[in-house]
Amino acid sequence: MTDTPLRAAAGLGTFERWLSVWVALAIGTGLVLGNLLPGLFSVLASLEVASVNLPVAVLIWAMVYPMMVGVDFGALRQVGDKPKGLVVTLVVNWLIKPFTMAALGVLFFEYVFAGLIPPDEAQAYLAGVILLGAAPCTAMVFVWSNLTRGDPTYTLVQVSVNDVIMVFAFAPIVAFLLGVTDIVVPWDTLLLSVGLYVMLPLVAGYLTRRNLIAKGGEAAVDNFKSRVQPFSIFGLLVTVVLLFGFQGEVILDRPLVIALIAVPLLLQSYGIFFVAYGAARAWGIPFNVAAPCALIGTSNFFELAVAVAISLFGLGSGAALATVVGVLVEVPVMLSLVAFANRTKHWFPNEAGAP
Repeated sequence: MTDTPLRAAAGLGTFERWLSVWVALAIGTGLVLGNLLPGLFSVLASLEVASVNLPVAVLIWAMVYPMMVGVDFGALRQVGDKPKGLVVTLVVNWLIKPFTMAALGVLFFEYVFAGLIPPDEAQAYLAGVILLGAAPCTAMVFVWSNLTRGDPTYTLVQVSVNDVIMVFAFAPIVAFLLGVTDIVVPWDTLLLSVGLYVMLPLVAGYLTRRNLIAKGGEAAVDNFKSRVQPFSIFGLLVTVVLLFGFQGEVILDRPLVIALIAVPLLLQSYGIFFVAYGAARAWGIPFNVAAPCALIGTSNFFELAVAVAISLFGLGSGAALATVVGVLVEVPVMLSLVAFANRTKHWFPNEAGAP
């Protein structure tokens, strides 16, 4: 595979670098508004069609659609180049990560924290972390890859293959893990969520990208993404405000719950990274492929997890709350792992295969 430069993000912008801060502020805003204006949030919660909350559906689309425009399915033609990195990514994302996340959720919510969390809440938080574990990242991966000077074309191949697999594998894996943990799975709602938040945005993104390429090439795609990206961040933050507005009373009564949910998420993130990173090192994968393939497995498609949690369990559910905590911990965790990867670059061969 060549190193043809793709116009991925040059790095974290000021706003993205402080995403966890903005999420924390959105959480505070939601808590305040939820307690001051409970009637407003009740009205918003009632705006549903077929178990889909309409305001949240619009916000989720604002988050997901710009990411899908960046997916180039033409990159799938290069899927056979440098197969080792892709093998590590796929094994970690689909054969390890969902199941270790479910196992950690069961361990902490049903055993370690059993005296701190009521059983019904524990089940809800478990469902939320399962949704996070089954949704590999789509957009921010390009940022993490670029910060480690990863091969941009190869990163695009990994993301594109993951998106195709996600269309078919996300719903069955989630249903299996929720069923194993004795959580009732409304299959119709789950399939509707996958169609609404994965398949339709993917098709819309593909059609938009094809139209932009025909008019102005990759430069047109980059320009379009830069114009719509603020809507993605806005959608995320307003969704967080809504979620914590509905959860406000519970959280203010028991603020420890945020820290408890974060524990298995942190262990999962660091554990998965070192599994993938270690496998890449043992297999002799060059650093510009090894670092992105480990970071892809670590990061989550939290927008999808939030959307499906809301559809399956409701805006005020513990599952939705758990997915938002995933947003809160994501950026600082990923930045720490990027820094670690860059400091250990000498562990890996270079592109030509020399140590």
